[in-house]
Amino acid sequence: MAENGDSSSTDKSVKMTTMPNGLPKILTKDARAGKKSEVCHDDSVPPVKAQTIDELHSLQKKRSAPTTPSTDAGQQQQLQGNAAFATMSEEERQKLQLQSISASLASMTRETGPKVVKGDPARKAEAPKATVADPNSAPAFGTSDSALKSTHVLYNLSPAELYEQAIRYEKGSFVTSSGALATLSGAKTGRSPRDKRIVKDDTTAQELWWGKGSPNIEMDEHTFMVNRERAVDYLNSLDKVFVNDQFLNWDPEHRIKVRIVSARAYHSLFMHNMCIRPTPEELQNFGTPDFTIYNAGQFPCNRYTHYMTSSTSIDINLDRKEMVILGTQYAGEMKKGLFSLMHYLMPKRQILSLHSGCNMGKDGDVALFFGLSGTGKTTLSTDNNRLLIGDDEHCWSENGISNIEGGCYAKCIDLSKEKEPEIWNAIKFGTVLENVVFDEHTREVDYSDKSVTENTRASYPIEYIPNAKIPCVGPHPKNVILLACDAFGVLPPVSKLTLPQTMYHFISGYTALVAGTEDGIKEPQATFSACFGAAFIMLHPTKYAAMLAEKMKKHGATAWLVNTGWSGGRYGVGSRLKLAYTRKIIDSIHSGSLLEANYKKTEIFGLEIPTEVEGVPSEILDPINTWSDKAAYQETLLKLASLFKNNFEVFANYKIGQDGKLTEEILAAGPKF
Repeated sequence: MAENGDSSSTDKSVKMTTMPNGLPKILTKDARAGKKSEVCHDDSVPPVKAQTIDELHSLQKKRSAPTTPSTDAGQQQQLQGNAAFATMSEEERQKLQLQSISASLASMTRETGPKVVKGDPARKAEAPKATVADPNSAPAFGTSDSALKSTHVLYNLSPAELYEQAIRYEKGSFVTSSGALATLSGAKTGRSPRDKRIVKDDTTAQELWWGKGSPNIEMDEHTFMVNRERAVDYLNSLDKVFVNDQFLNWDPEHRIKVRIVSARAYHSLFMHNMCIRPTPEELQNFGTPDFTIYNAGQFPCNRYTHYMTSSTSIDINLDRKEMVILGTQYAGEMKKGLFSLMHYLMPKRQILSLHSGCNMGKDGDVALFFGLSGTGKTTLSTDNNRLLIGDDEHCWSENGISNIEGGCYAKCIDLSKEKEPEIWNAIKFGTVLENVVFDEHTREVDYSDKSVTENTRASYPIEYIPNAKIPCVGPHPKNVILLACDAFGVLPPVSKLTLPQTMYHFISGYTALVAGTEDGIKEPQATFSACFGAAFIMLHPTKYAAMLAEKMKKHGATAWLVNTGWSGGRYGVGSRLKLAYTRKIIDSIHSGSLLEANYKKTEIFGLEIPTEVEGVPSEILDPINTWSDKAAYQETLLKLASLFKNNFEVFANYKIGQDGKLTEEILAAGPKF
């Protein structure tokens, strides 16, 4: 990847070496230098080890007794102009809809392209006779062969129809015993953050966060158009494509219209679940989308195209309001690509986009839950006594809190009915199960099996959760809970944060991972992910933090730092805090009783900790009390403080406001030693 934005094909930062198959391998200068990426990869995982498609499919199904032969199974601010739609005939409305889709699939360098027809080509008798060509194209005598074919559009199909398409045409698609659709995402079973690109132009160069620590890797407009052309040409070459027109954001005043054009029924069903599903009336009046995804993931990008370093590329052009996917069929790229879009669009409207869970009590008190993987965010935000607004992505506007999505994307590894009954029961007809292994005969899923990948996932509509609040909106949050699994064992079980401390810890996005013994590393590993979602943010982290503090101050919200990790020593010496104690702490936050407690301040981090919490032993509230070796505690505390300080250096020189006082205030809220 060229970092200077030069579009020259003689980029000296790229070096060619020869692979065993004779093809050149492309290495970036960062790869040659052995530099470690500073981007938070979250669910990114190595490609599967299968060498052939048949080998990949064989991992999906377990042999069982009796052995059976393996067979292939045969809201209205954005709706301006509604009055005009209301007077249209169904034929006219469908014609406009097809023209809009045709325009989406129009190639920028072709005078003509395939005609767009609605319906499944397998049902020729039912296909409409009329075809609608690209409205922007002019009649020409020298048409290409592509202009002589028709691309059939399968538009907003129902889950049942998508099941039929997947099982009939997509190898690796099966109905499991619970009724869910099991699918395979191919070689990529996680996101590819190193292959994500953002078009850097005059506007985004000033607005977005670039450089060290940023997840935003640049590309130019020309390269985006090369990849867009490749994706659109591939989609146009198919007999049929799937088109989803859906919404983002449950707040009707600020929702975004998105169109997803894809080649697989699996992708269409995934987005049907994850985005907000329009009513028939909203779909009739949908009009032109605000953002379009071209998912040609089965087709690779050209590795010799400038800025490309592999056959995978996920490209976002904020000016054109488009996203292109090449070389990966992992559906999560679409979900997180749209989340990145919202991280750019919403702050422009003074709306804060958040990577968080959210629930609401019976009295209307809303709580936000931030936390990286392993901190207990899903477990603690799932509460039978509270309504679920959403599990992952939210907006905080002048109207309150709203879920961005229409569904949930839950991890399935080691899933059990006893531990997570809500997710277990949500895996039924309509749910997409990615890369799971199941019994060949009974079709019962083995959630402990990692044969395909450890990153097995379930995508289902949020209505599948019994205590989901529909519509997924709520009043302004009362509590903001930052979760950290501190494997160093020095953070208190709960701390009340000041606004500057909230910004500091929000920007830090800390948790600690238990080290793997295979590498010979025995100590915990600190992980920092800005705003608890560094892989998806578009602006500088301090901008989101300042917006969070402003909204908390305006609406009287309180922030808490809750440690779900170790007590009495680091991992291997102490023990993990009991979940029952953490739940008592969360309950006292929800009830408001923790605000009435007496507090004292800790050293180094300067955290306000309560002296007592109902149902929790008082001696564990101050971590130093639980360590038998006080000197080891002090040493470990200073070590963690140093890790925080080193991580924050990348943000320290960023100036917020004309006088920079806010930056100084945030820095002063960090550890002092």
